Amino acid sequence: MVLIVAIVIALFVPWPWKLLVLGAGIVAEVGEVIWGRRLARRWRPKTGAEAMIGMQAEVVSPLHPVGQVHVNGELWEARSTAGADVGDTVVVRRMEGLTLVVEPLTKRGSSHSDDVGADSLGFPQAEYDRKGKETNGDYKL
Repeated sequence: MVLIVAIVIALFVPWPWKLLVLGAGIVAEVGEVIWGRRLARRWRPKTGAEAMIGMQAEVVSPLHPVGQVHVNGELWEARSTAGADVGDTVVVRRMEGLTLVVEPLTKRGSSHSDDVGADSLGFPQAEYDRKGKETNGDYKL
């Protein structure tokens, strides 16, 4: 895109500047392509098994040690060494073939394994009403 703009500008400038504008357009275009390729590699969408790692699943049939779970509306075969009963929430840790390896959910928080919840950082957990006041009335946000 930058090169096209440089060509259009070069049509309206005198001779010595045409060469400079076209050269700058070529350099900018090469830089734009390099930058775009880096972004494309960094933001590659996660699909399939790698997208399910760290997600929460609901147990449909008892996991003692093999059963079934619902993940994103899909029914998957799952295995858990800790075991889980119907209705329990588990977290997907890895995938072996077409079987998910899960473990029971031990704490409240995000379903993503890379998120850090406030409870793990040691922040006090307080109850807040709708107006943003702490229920014990110590301070207002």
